[in-house]
Amino acid sequence: MTLQDPCRAEVPGLHVLVLPGWQNSGPLHWQSRWESAYGDARVEQSDWMHPLRGDWMMRLEEAIAALEDRESAPQVALVAHSLGCQLVAAWAAHSRRTARVRAALLVAPPDIERDEFRAPLHSFTPIVRKSLPFPALAVISADDPYCDPARAQGMAADWGAIAFDAGARGHLNSESGLGDWPDGRQLLANLLASG
Repeated sequence: MTLQDPCRAEVPGLHVLVLPGWQNSGPLHWQSRWESAYGDARVEQSDWMHPLRGDWMMRLEEAIAALEDRESAPQVALVAHSLGCQLVAAWAAHSRRTARVRAALLVAPPDIERDEFRAPLHSFTPIVRKSLPFPALAVISADDPYCDPARAQGMAADWGAIAFDAGARGHLNSESGLGDWPDGRQLLANLLASG
């Protein structure tokens, strides 16, 4: 790790699992930068282009199970972007490992029930809207091209997540000019501290 991590300062030994969205996160994406800077671990999916919710949920379950094989009670933070947010909601509604999760950062949840997403993301609909069993923060952009802010606020409310207005920052991805996005890392650290 090259940068001091405010998250692991809050929770020593914390495992941060990065959950990219549809088509994965490229090298300039803040998720990829966090992996390089802080040693976070990406949950790799078998098919980033044609996502299947059940397969993605299984990969997340396996990642946490692998941590349990190495430690008696691992503590995890989930860092999701875009479709990764929908993955967290779906996984949490079915998994028996949710107690391992200290907090979840849900960045730019997309409205996958929009017409243009129904075909490529069909297995992720309908949106799972059950309350999450761990603290969560939904970071919402005012001009996200993939989700109206009101829809994102509704998802956050259904998930029991705190909603954070990030201003007009697009889809909060590599095109948003976030760089290493230290403000996002501090949001996660604050969430961990409050939980």
